[in-house]
Amino acid sequence: MTILTKPYVFWPVIMTSAILTPFTFAPYQQFWLMPLLLALLAICLSERVRFMGRGAYVWALIAYTAQFYWIDIALHDVAGLPQIYALPLTLLLPAYLAIYPALVFWLLGKFRFSWPIKWVFIWPLLWAIGEFVRERVFTGFGWGAVGYSQMAHMPLAGYAPVGGILLVNWATIFSAGCLAWFWFAPTWKKRLIPLLFLLVVSGIGSILWHINFTHPDGTKATVALPQGNIAQSIKWDEASLQPTLQRYFDQVAQSHADIIILPETAIPVMRQDIPDFILAQFSQQAIQNGAALAMGIPQYTQDGTGYQNAVINLSLSWANQHDSAFYAKNHLVPFGEYIPLPKITGWIYQTMDMPLTGFSGGGRGQTPLSLANQQVAFNICYEDGFGDELIASAKKSSLLANVSNMAWYGHSHAMYQQLQQSQARALELGRYMVRATNNGVTAIINPKGQVIATLAPDTTAILQGTVQGYHGSTPYMWLGSSWPIAIFMVILLILSCIYGYRYSKIRQV
Repeated sequence: MTILTKPYVFWPVIMTSAILTPFTFAPYQQFWLMPLLLALLAICLSERVRFMGRGAYVWALIAYTAQFYWIDIALHDVAGLPQIYALPLTLLLPAYLAIYPALVFWLLGKFRFSWPIKWVFIWPLLWAIGEFVRERVFTGFGWGAVGYSQMAHMPLAGYAPVGGILLVNWATIFSAGCLAWFWFAPTWKKRLIPLLFLLVVSGIGSILWHINFTHPDGTKATVALPQGNIAQSIKWDEASLQPTLQRYFDQVAQSHADIIILPETAIPVMRQDIPDFILAQFSQQAIQNGAALAMGIPQYTQDGTGYQNAVINLSLSWANQHDSAFYAKNHLVPFGEYIPLPKITGWIYQTMDMPLTGFSGGGRGQTPLSLANQQVAFNICYEDGFGDELIASAKKSSLLANVSNMAWYGHSHAMYQQLQQSQARALELGRYMVRATNNGVTAIINPKGQVIATLAPDTTAILQGTVQGYHGSTPYMWLGSSWPIAIFMVILLILSCIYGYRYSKIRQV
């Protein structure tokens, strides 16, 4: 019996490990800390096996609350929901997400294997599948996946182009399992085995990181990314429309690049409701500067019965393209851009200032927009957290672009956490990613997931830089999604269950 079995030690250690998890993600980026914290969790739970499920739930509840505290900012500070409702709703998401780690450890307790097999082989598979499922159930929420802590850092980020964030999640938990095994090994000689495993998984990741699965297509383009920094409290105020238009028009006029991209809903009015001459002025100014212009703006659907969160292409003369090419957001934010179960949850919106909560999706695999000499695959804000859904468009593109408005979350870590998702997508898809945001983090990311240029958040400025067009596919893109790897992991678990059952039968005989 070790001191970790004592409740007055066990629970504080579990909670401390959870509270520290935000430091593994941006803006702190202490990526090395995540495997250590997870190893500490494994050590604690393996010491008190009968507390595995509830211990994991408490750990995850605290960890996800610490990471996603900014939900309260959106609900209370920005949308105006009374705190008596905002706080419980803020805790509701972490309370739901914590179910997945709890189930992982509950299932882990059902496996009757030796400690190393259970924690170094079974645990990473279970956790990776758990993250895979929560990214899809109820439209999915992949924020806080442990693999995002490793973005742009060798060695574990190297697994992203091969198996997406799913494989990085697996590699992170595998590393944690090896560290925990190292802790429990009775002699230094036996500790060499987990160290060897750790070196192997790290070495493979480093090799993969240095492989260029995609290649430059010979094109280069300068990009300008205006950051308007429009406060969410005034964004949809009719009196603020003219100053908003003027600010973005001035930024377009000041931008001298091949491609100019304005952020999500930069123009806070329906495209069909804004006078044609205004968009024509934007288009003409960009053309005068020798630039192709894409602009975030909501629009009515073609049948006029709904509306979409869109990016429109103003590269050509507006007079020639009233039905210009556009990208419409497909993966919408539940409770933000559409109302699930409106008969049950609709009453909440009566107390909040939240415009446009009934968007329609634009469909998967939309055609990239032609901007200057690049084929640009767009995604909008929340969509950047779903790599599988971006593959079809990315295959037809030479450049990736995300447009976002993170002003909903104030001066919080939300914008930095989303930046890491963009880094993951650049790695997975082997292309430059440019981020045009209202208030941050506006950035240019290279195909290795490294941020090469950025603007200070909450400032009014223009980020300019140069990108290269890329072509080809990563192994992750060849697979078409994370599903093949997830299915393979499930098969391994099933085979493990069969082997474990037969082994236990033999031992009983």
